[in-house]
Order: sequence, then structure tokens, then C-alpha cells
Amino acid sequence: MNDSHYCPHTPQEISEMLSAIGVSSVEELFAPIPAELRAKTFNIPPGMSEFETFDRMRAIAGDNTQAMTSFIGGGFYDHIIPAVVDHLSGRAEFYTAYTPYQPECSQGTLQALFEYQTAICRLTGLDVSNASLYDGGTACAEAAMMALRVTGRSKIIVDGCVSPFSRQVLKTYFYNLDVEIVEIAPLDGQLNRDELVRMLDDSVAAVLVQNPNFFGSIEDFTALADQVHGVGALLVASVYPIALGLLKSPAEMGVDIAVGDGQSLGNPLSFGGPSFGFIAARKSFIRNMPGRIIGETVDRNGKRGYVLTLQAREQHIKRHRATSNICSNQGLCALRGLIFLSAVGKEGLADMARLNRDKAEYAKSRLAEIPGVTVLQSAPTFNEFTVFLPKPAAGVVAELLKLGIAAGVPLGDFYENSDQALIVTVTEKRSKKEIDTLVKELEVALCN
Repeated sequence: MNDSHYCPHTPQEISEMLSAIGVSSVEELFAPIPAELRAKTFNIPPGMSEFETFDRMRAIAGDNTQAMTSFIGGGFYDHIIPAVVDHLSGRAEFYTAYTPYQPECSQGTLQALFEYQTAICRLTGLDVSNASLYDGGTACAEAAMMALRVTGRSKIIVDGCVSPFSRQVLKTYFYNLDVEIVEIAPLDGQLNRDELVRMLDDSVAAVLVQNPNFFGSIEDFTALADQVHGVGALLVASVYPIALGLLKSPAEMGVDIAVGDGQSLGNPLSFGGPSFGFIAARKSFIRNMPGRIIGETVDRNGKRGYVLTLQAREQHIKRHRATSNICSNQGLCALRGLIFLSAVGKEGLADMARLNRDKAEYAKSRLAEIPGVTVLQSAPTFNEFTVFLPKPAAGVVAELLKLGIAAGVPLGDFYENSDQALIVTVTEKRSKKEIDTLVKELEVALCN
């Protein structure tokens, strides 16, 4: 058993298994993995006690001597998380809870999710919300699915300024379905409205936009909503929840379905997850909403209670009638979002949003002072904006990473002819000193 090459199967059995999946050798099986990423050996060191393991982990962590200052956004944001979020969401009643199928023993979880739905409705201004989704990308896809069901049509128009990650998820969702996805190329970091209007007809189920968009631009879609509704289609908007502390709500713009990623609401970055997605809509669409919906009712004694209602999941009704196959709905992450919003409050969210905007405006003005750097000024921005560098952005970002500065998201991987464009994000956590350091080091990197 101590032999590092020990295997419970005979060579003949291994050969038969490889043959069954259509490869001739283990080397061929792992061929798609780049050689530099493959393990050179599978030798596993001897086991350690719990004390020894923690001691070893502390020693490894001690090598992390350089903190990273992040100006990265693009859908994932480094925001302050009040201590109460960790404290309350870490209670065993919440973090060990499972799906609340039995209301008689799940009232705490059900009430928390009901209050979460209320918070999302107040944030977006819309009538109904479900008990959360996986993340922002799948929320966009689920909203598109809703629009197809509501309208009975088969075309979705997507603004090219919507996050490329969300657009990729959307394409994956509909890859094998008879649904047409039409993308409109951005125009100066904004929706090309003239092109969209030309595409609107009675075959369109929905138009998907984002505010602020991937370039950081803020747009008012009120007039657009009227044009979309004029052909019987729905307007779906992906929104940044922190920005709603300042911006017009989706409901005020005439949006029919609002979605977004809840990571910025009390969830840490944690190397990319987990997070949660949210969705809110007009009441008339409630029976087409995916996932769980929590309702308030009374028992036979007149006491208030909470239940799963309007069940449209495949676990509860005939599969061909289900609106979604969502299982886990990231409930604990959604609970963190509720605690965050409750702790910060309406005025606190507005103050937080203003702080994000003001710090970003300072960063924009400082970056614009660097010779050769241009800030995209085609529209107002919130805490995220696009700058154009005199060098390829990816190389500059790599240089600044060596100094512990994550300068932003290079746009070259997502849009043609954008190798010199960079998205910079400034949240309330970034200090004046950190912004000034970014400006200083960026200027040096551009001169090298």
C-alpha cells in the first residue's frame, strides 16, 4: 500500500476501461491538459495529525508577505463586509440548514428567505422575487427563459456591453435549443440604440441590457423600455446592487425583469465563489419565475407562517411543466445578502454608493493626468470605468501585479481591437494613498 504506483486495478482492467472511453493510454487520456499543468508524480506524503496540519498550513500562509491591492471588477467586487454578516450567517441554525421542504420545522429558514425576497423587491422596485439563484450569469439566462415563456417567442437581443461572462452562459443555456441569440456590438462603450431599434420586431422575446455595463457606463433605459414594449417584448436588465443606492431602479426605468449577482452584498471574493444570483419581476410573471418562492400565510389558528409556494420546480411538478431545474439556490449566500442590506440600511447603501462613485471619480481624474492615457468619457460611470493605455493592457497589468497591484481587467480577451483598453474599479475599500500608488506605478510601467 505504500508503493506510490499502487493501483487497485490490473493492467488488463485499466486497458479495458481506457478502451471503453475511446483512448489507448493514460498519456492520451491526459493529453488535453497542458504538460506544464500536469502532476509530475502522484506520490502522496505520509499523513499528519490535525495539530501538524495546522502548523504546516500556518507556515505556508506565512510566505504570503505581500498584500494585493485590487482594482479588479468586471462583476466581482472587493467591498467592505460588516462583521455582523459573518456572525449571524455563521450560526448553526443557518449554515447547517437544508432545503426547507417541511415548513413545520423550517420556519426560520423560510422567514429569512421571505425577508430576502422583500429586500430584493425593495432594491429593484419590482413586485416579486424568488429565493435566489446560482449567480449573475445564470440569472441572465433564467430571465431570458422567462421571457421566452411569457411571450411565446424565440429571439433574444443582447447588448454587447453585457458582461461577456453572462453572454457566454446565455449561449451555453440555449446551445441546443431553437432560440436565436442576437448580439449588438457596443458603440463607444454603450448600447448602439439605433441598431437595436432596427432589430426590434414581433419575433423578439426580450432585450437584455446591463447597468452599469461592462465598460462601466451608466445608461437610462426608460425610453428604450417603451420601444421594447411597443413590439410586445420584455426588457431584462442586469444590475449592480450597490449602484442601486444611487441610480434609478429597474422598475423606474420600466424594466420587466431585473437580475444580478449578489457577491457584492456581503459575500467575500473567495477566489471566485460562491455567490448568489437574484431575480425580480413584475407580479404578472410570477408563475414563470424559476426556483423557489417563499410565501407568507396563516395556520388554522391564525398564526403567521411561511411556506414554499407556487411550486414550479421539476421536483414538485411534472418535469415538462417545470420552469427550471434549479436545485441548490445558494441560500446561505443569499442570507448573507439580506443581513448585509439590513445592516447597511437604505441610507447606508446610498452613502456607500456615493463613496464608490466619488473615489472612482478621483481615480479617473488622476489617471487622465498620465501622458498617453485616455479615460472613456462617453457616459457617466459609477465605480468602474475604462481607460486606454499607450501599451497593451495585459502586459502592463502583469508588470503591476509584481508590485502587488491588480490594476484592472484588460479588455483585449473580450472585445476586438481592445488590447490597449483596461477596466479599472474603485470601491469604498480603496484609499487615496492606494489610488495615488496605482497612478504612480502605472506611469512608471508605461515609461519602461
